[in-house]
Amino acid sequence: MLFRSEFVIEKANYKKSKIHLLLDKKAANESYILNIDEHRILISGDEKGILYGLFTLIQLIHDEKNEGLSAPCVSIKDTPRFQWRGMHLDVSRHFFQKEFIKKYIDFLAFFKMNIFHWHLTDDQGWRIEIKKYPLLTKIGAFRNGTLIGHDTDFPRLYDTLNYGGFYTQEDIREIVSYADKRGVTIVPEIEMPGHAMAALAAYPELSCTGNSISVAKEWGVFEDVFCAKEETFIFLENVLSEVMDLFPGKYIHIGGDECPKTRWKECVNCQKIIKEDKLKDEHELQSHFIKRIEKFVNSKGKQIIGWDEILEGGLAPNAAVMSWRGTEGGIQAANENHYVVMSPGSHCYFDHYQGLPGNEPLAIGGYTPLEKVYSFEPVPAELSIDKQHYILGAQANLWTEYIISEKQVEYMIFPRLTALSEVVWSLPVNKNFNSYEKRLAHILKLLDKLNVNCSRSFYNISMQVYPGKNSGIDCSLSAGDVSKTIHYSVDGSNPNANSPAYKSPVSILNNTTIKAALFDGNKMISSVISQDFSINKASGKKITLKHEAHKNYNHGGAFTLVDGITGKLPWFGRDWLGFLNTDFEAIIDFGSEQLISLIMADFLKAENSWIYYPVEVEFLFSMNGDEFVSVKKFDEADLLNMIRCVIFDREAFSARYIKVIAKALDRIPDGKSGSGNRAWLFIDEIGVN
Repeated sequence: MLFRSEFVIEKANYKKSKIHLLLDKKAANESYILNIDEHRILISGDEKGILYGLFTLIQLIHDEKNEGLSAPCVSIKDTPRFQWRGMHLDVSRHFFQKEFIKKYIDFLAFFKMNIFHWHLTDDQGWRIEIKKYPLLTKIGAFRNGTLIGHDTDFPRLYDTLNYGGFYTQEDIREIVSYADKRGVTIVPEIEMPGHAMAALAAYPELSCTGNSISVAKEWGVFEDVFCAKEETFIFLENVLSEVMDLFPGKYIHIGGDECPKTRWKECVNCQKIIKEDKLKDEHELQSHFIKRIEKFVNSKGKQIIGWDEILEGGLAPNAAVMSWRGTEGGIQAANENHYVVMSPGSHCYFDHYQGLPGNEPLAIGGYTPLEKVYSFEPVPAELSIDKQHYILGAQANLWTEYIISEKQVEYMIFPRLTALSEVVWSLPVNKNFNSYEKRLAHILKLLDKLNVNCSRSFYNISMQVYPGKNSGIDCSLSAGDVSKTIHYSVDGSNPNANSPAYKSPVSILNNTTIKAALFDGNKMISSVISQDFSINKASGKKITLKHEAHKNYNHGGAFTLVDGITGKLPWFGRDWLGFLNTDFEAIIDFGSEQLISLIMADFLKAENSWIYYPVEVEFLFSMNGDEFVSVKKFDEADLLNMIRCVIFDREAFSARYIKVIAKALDRIPDGKSGSGNRAWLFIDEIGVN
C-alpha cells in the first residue's frame, strides 16, 4: 500500500516529538489546523481532520537535491466545502484484485476524497459474494469472452478467454475496515432493474422471459432486465440484506440507469402490476420498482442513491440522485428537495480521453482534459440559494470497458483526481488554475516516487486552429513550459531538433499533417502530437449556427465544422459539436460566388452514448444569403445506407452560401441505451468542393 502508517491520536507530548497531533472535539467535521514553525509541527482537528492534516504535511515536504527533508513554515486552517467528495470504480467490466482496491482507497484518502463508490455488479460480471445465492459468483462472476477493440469497430471481434473474479465477504470486510481507518466511506452499487445480465445468467427465472442467457461479453445496454415481480423483490431484498451487513455507510447505490422497457412491455407479470397498481406506463413501473426497494432499504436504517434515471416516473420519497447525464437531473432533484451528487459526464467521466487520441490508450471516447475537470462547479447557477444545500458534492466516475490493468486505472485518474479534489474541497474564490498547475508539478514528483503511473498529457503541446488570415487554416502551437522549444514538421515525418522551431502560426492551405514535440536542446521531452488537416472550399470560411451546440460539446464553436479536422473514431469530444433537444442548421458564407459540385457533412453514431445519425439531411444554396433553394434532401431511408458522411455530388453550380439542415432522432428506440429519450446529434466537418 502507499500509506501504511496508522496514527494513534493521543494528548500531545511536546517533549518527545517534533510532530504533535491534537484531537479537538469541537473542530468542524473533517477540518484541521496545521502549524509549522522552526521548532515543531502541530496538527489539530477532529480525527479525519488530523488525518488530512498529515497528508497535507506529506504534500508540503520537499527533498531538494537529496539534502534532507524540509517543509515550509506555514499556518493552514482548512475545511472542506462539500461532504461528498467521491471517486467511483467499475470492477464489473474489468476486475481488480483486493490489494489494488486498497491502493485505490489510499489514492482517495491522500487527496482528501472521502467516498469510494464501488460499482460491483453489471451485465459483464457480478463481483460480490452473496451467501444465499452462490450462483451469482459461480456463474455470474465469469464471462466466456470479451470484446476486442472498440464497440464502434466493424465487424466486432471477441476473445474466447474465461474472464472474471469476485470479492468474498471476508475480502469486503477487510477492505471496508481499511477504508474506514483512512477516512473513506464505501458506497456499494448493486445495479437494478437494468444492467442485470450477470445476475440473470445465474438466475434466469428473475427475468421476464425465463430464458437462459449468458454473462455479457460486450459493452452497452441489453433488453433482458429484472422482472418487476414478487420473486425478484424477494431476491433483491435478500441480496441487499447481505450487502447492508457488509457496508456500514449511510447510502446504498441501486443504479437505476439505462433500463430498457422492451421486456416489460411484453411481460404478463409486469403488465399485471401496471394494471393493478394503476400505473401510467413502464416508466412509472420503474418508479414503482425503485420505491419498493427504497422502502426496504429505509427499513434497515439506510438510504438509496441512484443515477438520475430514477427521476423518471416519479422519484422515491427519500432517494438521493447522482446526476450523470448533465446537471439537469440534479437541478430537478434539488428543486424537489432531494439530495444530489453531481457527476456529469462532461466534466467527471475519467474514462474519457485526456489528450489527443493518437497519444492515448484506447478509451470509450469523449474529451475531459485536466483543465475541464478543474473548471467544474458542482452547484449549478440555475439553482436558487435556498436549494443549494441539497448539493452534497461531486464525484468522478471511472468505467472500465477499455481499462484492463491497474496501471491503466492510475493513468486515467491521475492527475485528474488532483483537480477534482480541489474542486470539491475549496471554495470557488480560492481556486486558481495557474496556481494549481505550479503545485501539480510537485505532486507529480511525489507520485512518481511512489511508482504511480500518471498521465503527462497535460504537458503535451496544445494545438489551436483559427480561420486563416487570407484563406485556409492557421494553426498555433503552445506548451506549458515556455523555456523549452517546439519543433514541428508538415511533411508527415516525426520532428527532431533540426526541424523548424515554432515561432508563429502555421498557415495550412492544402491537405497537411502537422507533427510537433517539445525539446530541451536536442532532447525530446514530450510525446509527438500529430494532426491531419483536410482542406476544402469551406475550410476557414464564416459559418453561423441557428442553434448553439450543447454547452458540454461545444469546443471551438461553429468553427469546429470548417476547421479542416475530421472527427475520428472512437469519438473525441473536441472534434465534434453535440446537439440535444434541437435540430441542426448552419450557413456557410464563402465570401464570393463559387462553383460547387460536392457537399458533405460528417455525422457520428455511438449508440451507447445516445448519439444517433440524423433522420433527415438537406443541402440548400443561395446567392444572397436570404433566399435558399434546396439542392438535395436525404430522408431516413437514404441515410440508412450511408456511414457517417452524407455526400451530395452533382454537376457544378454557382453559390455564395450553403445551408445544411439535419433533423435529430426524436426518440431512442426501445431496447437501446437511453430508450425513450431524445437522441444526441453530433456533427463534425462540413466539406465543400
